[in-house]
Amino acid sequence: MFPAKIFYEPASLSYELGKQLQEKYQHVPWIPIENHNNIQELRENSNQEFAKMKQYLIIGVRKSLKYTPNQENKVSDYLVPYTSSGCSAMCLYCYLVCNFNKCSYLRLFVNRQEMMNKLLKTARKAEKELVLEIGSNSDLVLENMITGNLEWTIENFSISKKGYLTFPTKFDMIEPLLPLNHRGRTIMRMSVNPEEIIRKVEFGTSSLKARIKAINRMCEAGYRVGILIAPVVLVENWEELYARLIEQLADELSTKVKEQLFLEIIFMTYSYVHRAINNDAFPNAVELYDQSLMTGRGRGKYCYREDARALAEQFLRDQLSQKLSNIPIVYIV
Repeated sequence: MFPAKIFYEPASLSYELGKQLQEKYQHVPWIPIENHNNIQELRENSNQEFAKMKQYLIIGVRKSLKYTPNQENKVSDYLVPYTSSGCSAMCLYCYLVCNFNKCSYLRLFVNRQEMMNKLLKTARKAEKELVLEIGSNSDLVLENMITGNLEWTIENFSISKKGYLTFPTKFDMIEPLLPLNHRGRTIMRMSVNPEEIIRKVEFGTSSLKARIKAINRMCEAGYRVGILIAPVVLVENWEELYARLIEQLADELSTKVKEQLFLEIIFMTYSYVHRAINNDAFPNAVELYDQSLMTGRGRGKYCYREDARALAEQFLRDQLSQKLSNIPIVYIV
């Protein structure tokens, strides 16, 4: 059952959303905390508690609303701190898991009107049409099932005469988004991987088939859509898996999607923290660290060696050229 426990900042209950969540989850224990960034009870847990902690929900007030210029990702102009951070899914490579007892669980922030006001103001004052990334710290489609925040966001931002919102997702629960009056100002980007990698690495996320169906339906509802092949994981039979993935995309994406689709490709970055948590919390899971293919990247991080990555990049470009030849690749990192 989710959530098993709720840790909350008392100030969050003075907001409308905080009160709604208190009513919705009145049947589970509510534990007051001073700061959603520092919950001592959870910091003392061992790695083995990781999956259990994924069942906890943290509710607080977001303090910092500082936007970060997005220099790497050419899809958006700014990364925006928004209504949630973390996730209840358990992808073994998740970049949000920088510190398991701080970032493993889903944190919700109830001061959404403050965040929306800044989105609207930023879009309005900009000299050009900005694209604002609101989903870099969480999966907003998943969060929406708890808060309704994504529906609320799309409808409230639709009044803007300038700017676009964008978010990535690994989930297919898009039904509440289909009838909204989005006015073309929301871009959904579906993250995909081969089904075998989804099953063995992306625990708790939607199947590939469901994700493809969801992007088709969002496009049919008038949303702009993109696809992330991310992260590319070079498992033993990766060529076969990614060739099959691209073939499935070519077969199952609608004509309407293909007419306006764009692609992002991101190779996996792994870390010492991931390995430690995964070895303790998921001892039977696939080992993502491959010494023969990976090298150090900064403190405690691993990435694929340049030669291995270049080979894989060329393979993906060739497959996409053969099967999805008219789809632009915005970037590969």
